[in-house]
Amino acid sequence: MKQKHFFDVQFDFPIVGIVSALLLIGILSVYVAVSHDYPQMVWSFLGQQLAWIGMGCFICLIVTIFNTKFLWQITPFLYVLGLALMVLPLIFYNPSLVASTGAKNWVAYGNITLFQPSEFMKIPFILMLSRSIVQFLQRNKGRERLLRQDWFLILELTIYTIPVFVLLALQQDLGTALVFMAIFAGLVLVSGVSWKIILPVVFVLVGGVAGFLFLFLSEGGRAFLHQQLGMPTYQMNRILAWLNPFDYAQTTTYQQAQGQLAIASGGLFGQGFNVSNLLVPVRESDMIFTVLGEDFGFAGSLVFLILYVCLIYRILKITLQSNNQFYTYISIGFIMMLVFHIFENIGAVTGILPLTGIPLPFVSQGGSAIISNLIGIGLVLSIHNQSVKKKKVDPPAPVRKKVVLKKAQ
Repeated sequence: MKQKHFFDVQFDFPIVGIVSALLLIGILSVYVAVSHDYPQMVWSFLGQQLAWIGMGCFICLIVTIFNTKFLWQITPFLYVLGLALMVLPLIFYNPSLVASTGAKNWVAYGNITLFQPSEFMKIPFILMLSRSIVQFLQRNKGRERLLRQDWFLILELTIYTIPVFVLLALQQDLGTALVFMAIFAGLVLVSGVSWKIILPVVFVLVGGVAGFLFLFLSEGGRAFLHQQLGMPTYQMNRILAWLNPFDYAQTTTYQQAQGQLAIASGGLFGQGFNVSNLLVPVRESDMIFTVLGEDFGFAGSLVFLILYVCLIYRILKITLQSNNQFYTYISIGFIMMLVFHIFENIGAVTGILPLTGIPLPFVSQGGSAIISNLIGIGLVLSIHNQSVKKKKVDPPAPVRKKVVLKKAQ
């Protein structure tokens, strides 16, 4: 009798290769950024980055062996645990860090910053919404899909979303809230909700954004937003930096202006590895894409973006092969998370979008984001692992050829 091994894992090597390449690019980019900005702390930064990657890879390997049943059962516990962790930054925080960033989103002990719980909450949030959608579809299987049922589904998903948004509001972390909103919107779209609901919501959101920008740009509008609605000053400065990056290039928009100049200086093929002629604040984290643009130019940045496209394509392919509803929604949620991070980070650095402090997946310096992203990759590898094992247990039925016998003359 053949024994089953606990770590009998079927890896998807294309995904492993792509993620490894992105992590390597991240290590090299962090090295370039830190060696120019904090030369005395290079090995400290790199040591931390390697430690986080190692921890993330270990957790990724553990998650890879999860089967569907275990993942389904553990999801509510992970969701509650994630909410509990998000309370911690409201109690244990670094006052100087809060003063500089305007947000209480990091757990700190004294002057030591430990981790960002909202990054870890993204995966349980995806799992919980995916589980809720599958339960809804199972309850209504065989029934005609009505608008009332769609509203009930949205309400159920909203109930799981509200606690997350309340905690993010208390942390004053708008950037991360936008990531959760993107995940929520993506899962609602693929859940089959009627366009009769989606289109009016889209029009309201677009109108709301347009109205906000009109108020923001009008005379006295910013004072009203700050004094009457309590909009934080740092958020207003980020929007100003997006609209007019070079008007206040020596003060509030220094980071954005320097970042755009650094990318422009790279030209088509870049200035070469480990070359940096401009100072860009927080280059090793939120502004890491400026290192790629300056050193490798447009061509190198394009190759880098192609890696992301290949990763997302591979995730979609594995999801379609799994033929599992729960896995499908998990993958879509994770893809929305990745796409929004990539689009917002690079868009902010290049001036297309406001700067929100969202890291670039697998590349930016920071342990919480790297570990969270690698956990997501672990889920994708788990999907592949379970699909391969299922095919081995249930091989396709052999095709029988029809034999036609001729009568003897």
